[in-house]
Amino acid sequence: MDIKIDKELDIRGEVCPFTFVKSKLALETVEPGQILRVIVDYPPSAESVPKSMKEEGQEVVAVNQIGNNLWEIIIKKVK
Repeated sequence: MDIKIDKELDIRGEVCPFTFVKSKLALETVEPGQILRVIVDYPPSAESVPKSMKEEGQEVVAVNQIGNNLWEIIIKKVK
């Protein structure tokens, strides 16, 4: 699957709830239909950020572990 990433947010070193807050702020800078890739290294964030984004009505395309304690969260802005 080839996904075009419109914006990337690397928030390694951040913990909840700041990971969601920063992800949400970054998502506000892209247009509906665009893709935001968030990189986190805090395990609870790999679960809480996608969950919170879905609750906000956004589409979580994928959550992938890309390294040791490293995840990418691919979010498509819906609205």
